[in-house]
Amino acid sequence: FPYFRLGPFLLQMPLLALLIGLWLSVSFIEKEAVSLRLNKDSLNNLISYGLFGGIISARLIYAAQYASVYQTNPLSLLSLSTNALSPFGGLLGGIAIAFFYGYRQKLPLRQTLDGLTPGLAFFMIAIGVSHLLSGNAYGAPTRVPWAMYLWSDNRHPSQLYETFLALVIFTVVFTRTIPANAPGLRFVQFIAVSAIARVFI
Repeated sequence: FPYFRLGPFLLQMPLLALLIGLWLSVSFIEKEAVSLRLNKDSLNNLISYGLFGGIISARLIYAAQYASVYQTNPLSLLSLSTNALSPFGGLLGGIAIAFFYGYRQKLPLRQTLDGLTPGLAFFMIAIGVSHLLSGNAYGAPTRVPWAMYLWSDNRHPSQLYETFLALVIFTVVFTRTIPANAPGLRFVQFIAVSAIARVFI
Protein backbone atom coordinates (compact mmCIF):
# COMPACT_ATOMS: atom_id res chain seq x y z
CA PHE A 1 0.00 0.00 0.00
CA PRO A 2 2.64 2.54 -1.08
CA TYR A 3 0.29 5.38 -2.06
CA PHE A 4 -3.01 6.87 -0.98
CA ARG A 5 -4.86 9.10 -3.41
CA LEU A 6 -6.25 12.28 -1.86
CA GLY A 7 -7.96 14.16 -4.68
CA PRO A 8 -5.25 15.07 -7.19
CA PHE A 9 -2.46 14.20 -4.72
CA LEU A 10 -0.70 10.92 -4.03
CA LEU A 11 0.41 10.55 -0.42
CA GLN A 12 3.44 8.34 0.12
CA MET A 13 2.22 6.05 2.88
CA PRO A 14 5.69 4.77 3.96
CA LEU A 15 6.86 8.36 4.40
CA LEU A 16 3.67 9.24 6.27
CA ALA A 17 4.22 6.28 8.63
CA LEU A 18 7.76 7.50 9.34
CA LEU A 19 6.58 11.08 9.99
CA ILE A 20 3.85 9.95 12.39
CA GLY A 21 6.34 7.63 14.08
CA LEU A 22 8.83 10.48 14.42
CA TRP A 23 6.22 12.78 15.94
CA LEU A 24 5.17 10.18 18.52
CA SER A 25 8.81 9.25 19.20
CA VAL A 26 9.66 12.85 20.07
CA SER A 27 6.75 12.96 22.53
CA PHE A 28 8.14 9.87 24.31
CA ILE A 29 11.60 11.45 24.40
CA GLU A 30 10.19 14.66 25.90
CA LYS A 31 8.47 12.72 28.69
CA GLU A 32 11.65 10.77 29.38
CA ALA A 33 13.68 14.01 29.45
CA VAL A 34 11.48 15.32 32.26
CA SER A 35 11.87 12.13 34.32
CA LEU A 36 15.68 12.21 33.84
CA ARG A 37 15.86 15.97 34.54
CA LEU A 38 17.36 16.71 31.16
CA ASN A 39 16.89 19.98 29.31
CA LYS A 40 13.94 19.21 27.03
CA ASP A 41 14.71 22.04 24.59
CA SER A 42 18.33 20.95 24.19
CA LEU A 43 17.22 17.38 23.58
CA ASN A 44 14.68 18.53 20.98
CA ASN A 45 17.38 20.58 19.24
CA LEU A 46 19.73 17.59 19.28
CA ILE A 47 17.04 15.49 17.57
CA SER A 48 16.33 18.24 15.00
CA TYR A 49 19.99 18.74 14.10
CA GLY A 50 20.57 14.99 13.96
CA LEU A 51 17.56 14.40 11.70
CA PHE A 52 18.32 17.31 9.40
CA GLY A 53 21.98 16.31 9.10
CA GLY A 54 21.05 12.66 8.67
CA ILE A 55 18.59 13.31 5.85
CA ILE A 56 21.05 15.54 3.99
CA SER A 57 23.86 13.02 4.48
CA ALA A 58 21.64 10.15 3.33
CA ARG A 59 20.63 11.98 0.14
CA LEU A 60 24.13 13.24 -0.70
CA ILE A 61 25.77 9.86 -0.20
CA TYR A 62 23.05 8.18 -2.27
CA ALA A 63 23.54 10.81 -4.99
CA ALA A 64 27.29 10.18 -4.93
CA GLN A 65 26.67 6.47 -5.45
CA TYR A 66 24.47 7.20 -8.48
CA ALA A 67 26.19 10.37 -9.68
CA SER A 68 25.42 9.83 -13.38
CA VAL A 69 21.67 9.85 -12.72
CA TYR A 70 21.77 13.06 -10.68
CA GLN A 71 24.04 14.81 -13.20
CA THR A 72 21.37 14.47 -15.85
CA ASN A 73 18.56 15.48 -13.46
CA PRO A 74 19.92 17.54 -10.52
CA LEU A 75 16.42 18.49 -9.32
CA SER A 76 15.80 14.87 -8.33
CA LEU A 77 17.97 15.64 -5.29
CA LEU A 78 14.84 17.32 -3.89
CA SER A 79 12.69 14.20 -4.33
CA LEU A 80 10.63 13.15 -1.31
CA SER A 81 11.16 9.46 -2.08
CA THR A 82 12.52 7.50 0.88
CA ASN A 83 14.06 5.01 -1.57
CA ALA A 84 16.63 7.59 -2.71
CA LEU A 85 18.42 7.67 0.64
CA SER A 86 21.50 5.87 1.93
CA PRO A 87 20.40 4.47 5.33
CA PHE A 88 23.89 3.91 6.71
CA GLY A 89 25.16 7.23 5.36
CA GLY A 90 22.25 9.05 6.95
CA LEU A 91 22.71 7.20 10.23
CA LEU A 92 26.41 8.05 10.45
CA GLY A 93 25.88 11.66 9.41
CA GLY A 94 23.00 12.18 11.84
CA ILE A 95 24.87 10.61 14.76
CA ALA A 96 27.97 12.72 14.06
CA ILE A 97 26.04 15.99 13.96
CA ALA A 98 23.92 15.11 17.02
CA PHE A 99 27.04 14.11 18.96
CA PHE A 100 28.77 17.37 18.03
CA TYR A 101 25.72 19.40 19.14
CA GLY A 102 25.43 17.47 22.42
CA TYR A 103 29.14 17.99 23.08
CA ARG A 104 28.85 21.73 22.47
CA GLN A 105 25.81 21.94 24.76
CA LYS A 106 27.56 19.83 27.44
CA LEU A 107 24.73 17.29 27.54
CA PRO A 108 25.65 14.27 29.70
CA LEU A 109 26.24 11.45 27.22
CA ARG A 110 24.84 8.48 29.14
CA GLN A 111 21.74 10.23 30.46
CA THR A 112 21.07 11.70 27.00
CA LEU A 113 21.24 8.24 25.42
CA ASP A 114 18.81 6.96 28.06
CA GLY A 115 16.51 9.88 27.30
CA LEU A 116 16.50 9.05 23.60
CA THR A 117 15.90 5.32 24.11
CA PRO A 118 12.06 5.23 24.34
CA GLY A 119 11.77 7.37 21.22
CA LEU A 120 14.25 5.25 19.30
CA ALA A 121 12.40 2.09 20.37
CA PHE A 122 9.07 3.49 19.16
CA PHE A 123 10.57 4.68 15.89
CA MET A 124 11.65 1.12 15.16
CA ILE A 125 7.94 0.23 15.11
CA ALA A 126 7.34 2.99 12.55
CA ILE A 127 10.17 1.64 10.39
CA GLY A 128 8.52 -1.80 10.38
CA VAL A 129 5.16 -0.30 9.37
CA SER A 130 6.89 1.73 6.66
CA HIS A 131 8.51 -1.42 5.28
CA LEU A 132 5.14 -3.17 5.27
CA LEU A 133 3.51 -0.32 3.34
CA SER A 134 6.33 -0.02 0.80
CA GLY A 135 7.00 -3.73 0.33
CA ASN A 136 10.68 -3.23 1.20
CA ALA A 137 12.64 -5.52 3.54
CA TYR A 138 10.64 -8.45 2.18
CA GLY A 139 11.16 -11.99 3.37
CA ALA A 140 12.48 -15.13 1.74
CA PRO A 141 10.20 -17.36 -0.36
CA THR A 142 8.30 -19.86 1.80
CA ARG A 143 5.30 -22.16 1.84
CA VAL A 144 4.24 -21.56 5.46
CA PRO A 145 0.47 -20.95 5.91
CA TRP A 146 0.97 -17.33 6.98
CA ALA A 147 3.05 -16.44 3.89
CA MET A 148 2.36 -13.12 2.17
CA TYR A 149 2.21 -12.90 -1.63
CA LEU A 150 4.67 -10.20 -2.61
CA TRP A 151 6.93 -9.61 -5.61
CA SER A 152 5.68 -12.65 -7.54
CA ASP A 153 6.11 -15.20 -4.75
CA ASN A 154 4.80 -16.30 -1.36
CA ARG A 155 7.19 -14.86 1.21
CA HIS A 156 7.76 -14.68 4.92
CA PRO A 157 6.02 -11.51 6.20
CA SER A 158 9.33 -10.23 7.58
CA GLN A 159 7.90 -6.72 7.86
CA LEU A 160 5.29 -8.05 10.31
CA TYR A 161 7.99 -9.92 12.24
CA GLU A 162 10.00 -6.71 12.37
CA THR A 163 7.04 -4.63 13.56
CA PHE A 164 5.97 -7.17 16.19
CA LEU A 165 9.47 -7.54 17.64
CA ALA A 166 9.90 -3.75 17.68
CA LEU A 167 6.61 -3.48 19.60
CA VAL A 168 7.82 -6.04 22.14
CA ILE A 169 11.14 -4.21 22.56
CA PHE A 170 9.38 -0.87 22.96
CA THR A 171 7.12 -2.37 25.64
CA VAL A 172 10.14 -3.76 27.49
CA VAL A 173 11.95 -0.40 27.29
CA PHE A 174 8.93 1.73 28.15
CA THR A 175 7.82 -0.36 31.13
CA ARG A 176 11.42 -0.79 32.36
CA THR A 177 10.96 -4.57 32.49
CA ILE A 178 14.74 -5.05 32.61
CA PRO A 179 16.32 -3.13 35.52
CA ALA A 180 18.97 -0.56 34.55
CA ASN A 181 20.90 0.56 37.60
CA ALA A 182 23.46 2.77 35.87
CA PRO A 183 23.21 5.73 33.45
CA GLY A 184 23.42 4.59 29.83
CA LEU A 185 22.58 0.96 30.63
CA ARG A 186 19.02 1.28 29.36
CA PHE A 187 20.31 2.40 25.97
CA VAL A 188 22.79 -0.50 25.86
CA GLN A 189 19.98 -2.94 26.68
CA PHE A 190 17.88 -1.50 23.84
CA ILE A 191 20.76 -1.88 21.36
CA ALA A 192 21.40 -5.46 22.54
CA VAL A 193 17.80 -6.72 22.25
CA SER A 194 17.36 -4.88 18.92
CA ALA A 195 20.48 -6.61 17.58
CA ILE A 196 19.14 -9.99 18.68
CA ALA A 197 15.81 -9.25 16.96
CA ARG A 198 17.62 -8.21 13.79
CA VAL A 199 19.68 -11.42 13.74
CA PHE A 200 16.47 -13.45 14.15
CA ILE A 201 14.74 -11.61 11.28
